[in-house]
Parts: sequence; C-alpha cells; structure tokens
Amino acid sequence: MEVLRDYHSVPEALQGSVLAIGNFDGVHRGHQAVLELAKTAARDVGRPSGVMVFEPHPRQFFERDRQLFRLTPLPLKLSLFEHLDLDFVVVLNFDKALASLEAEKFVGDVLRDGLHVHHVITGHDFKFGRGRGGSAESLSAMGPENGFTSSAVSPVGEGNGVFSSSRVRALLRQAEPRAAADMLGYWWRVRDQVVGGAQRGRGLGFPTANLPVAPGMDLAHGVYAVRVRWQDQSFDAAAYLGTRPTYNGTEPFIEVFLFDFDRDIYDAEIEVEVIAYLRGDERFADSKALQAQIAKDCEAARAVLAEIAQDDPMSAYPLGRRLGVS
Repeated sequence: MEVLRDYHSVPEALQGSVLAIGNFDGVHRGHQAVLELAKTAARDVGRPSGVMVFEPHPRQFFERDRQLFRLTPLPLKLSLFEHLDLDFVVVLNFDKALASLEAEKFVGDVLRDGLHVHHVITGHDFKFGRGRGGSAESLSAMGPENGFTSSAVSPVGEGNGVFSSSRVRALLRQAEPRAAADMLGYWWRVRDQVVGGAQRGRGLGFPTANLPVAPGMDLAHGVYAVRVRWQDQSFDAAAYLGTRPTYNGTEPFIEVFLFDFDRDIYDAEIEVEVIAYLRGDERFADSKALQAQIAKDCEAARAVLAEIAQDDPMSAYPLGRRLGVS
C-alpha cells in the first residue's frame, strides 16, 4: 500500500482511482463498508483503490482548545487500511489553506487535476470545502463536469444502532470494550512506545510496561484483560489505566503486565488490544493490599483470555480475522 502525502505528482499507476474520502476515525464496520465498496468498484473497472484522509482530524484543527479522543491515530489507521488491502492512501495536511479551499476548488484542484479520480465514494453525511459548503449531493452534481462520478453510502448499522465513531468512543468511556469491538469489527487497541515508570510494579512482583495516555484518550479508568503484540508475537496480559490513587498520583498512565514474560521492551513499540474490563480504579490501604488485588486481577484476566483464545468473537468479522492472524 502506497502512502501519498499530497495530491501533487501522483504516480501514473495510481491516477484514475476509485477513491473513498472521509476521516475514518476508528475504521469501524460502517467505514469498512465504504472501503469495501471502493475496492469492489475499483476491481470491477480495473482501476486502483484508494482512500483519502485528513491529518490532523478537522475537529482538532477547528476546536484547538479541546482534545479529541482519537480512536485510531494516523499510524494505527494506516496499518488498518493496509489490512484492508487498499492500493494507496492520500493523507492531506488539514491546514488553513485546505480549510479555506472552496468546495469547487477542492473538486477541481484535488480530485480532478491532482488525483484524476474515476469515481469517489463517501458517507451519506460527507461535508467538504470552506465552511463545509460541499456535500455528498453537491459532489455528485459537480462530478460529471469534472470527469468523474460519485456515490454516497447510506448509514450502516445493526439492530437499532448505526455504526459511528462517536458511539464507539462512548462505549469505551462506559467500560464496554466488547460492545465497542462489535461495532469496530476488531478489538480496539492502543499503539505506542514503552516509557520508563516509577518501578513500583516491579517492587510488587508485577513489572509493567508503561505507555503514555494520548491527549484526549477517554477510556474508562480501571483494570483490563488485554493482549499485547510485540515483534509479531502476541502475549496475554493485564493492564491498568488510571492515576495510581494509592500513591496519590495525578497523571494517568497505562501499565501493562505481560504474563510469563521476562524480556526488556523499554523503548519498544507495542500494541495493546483491549479485551475486557475487569474492575474500576481503586485506592488501597497499602502496597500489600494492592499487591493482593493485582494477583486476583491477573487470575481474572488469564481466565477471560483463555476463553477468548478458544473462541475469539472478533473472528466473525473480516478485519478482526485478518488482525488475528497478522
């Protein structure tokens, strides 16, 4: 999968594509339906399939005083796109110049003259251009005079709910990772570099790999059963997210204890799949009480993960299956 950082000098082999456009935060099952449609349409006409995203997320650009809970920061989003077998991704820098571009100029300069698109696919509620002046309907009207066609995908959902990034965020805030995963079609995950900590876990007999909490991350505090991916290997683990109230902490951290693991992974990049919520954050009377509870948490996490290993519910979904064997 090729990653383009602008729409100038697009390789000839990637011109004339079927292109999906959106933010795709979370790459949930609704997003996957849009991307699968782009892949299928591209295959039917013998053209490359692509996706265009914007970085930073437009909401971060316009609401700079608020931190957005990004479900999939760009590196993770690109990894998910690659698992979906897209030919290329265009990552456009969402800056003042792009935000000020009129909808007609975006269509002419970016889609027609830059990418020479054949067909564009968006969500039904797609907005673009200065002041969100363009829509899926106006894109459809402008397309033919600019040499391409477009289509908009209706909301995708299950039961009484539509798949959406905001619903996934809400479920993670409410300590419901399984429900969030069912909407995503894979276990939600955090990817970051292991950083140094206070070494308290080691002193308690549970040495942890510590990850910073990304700005805006609003995952419910507490203890989780997780899986850790490192160097193409998967390890069962228990993870804690919180401020360490027993030690009067104020800043949240993620602490991950990998079972039956004794390697040094300081500074390494790991990916933590959030499987199940075990309990909320608590303050303990002393280190001994905390140590006893951690032992119980690890036993509970092992039991949950043993069940998942026998029958992983995410294997029911295409992306979940692909991630499970990667």
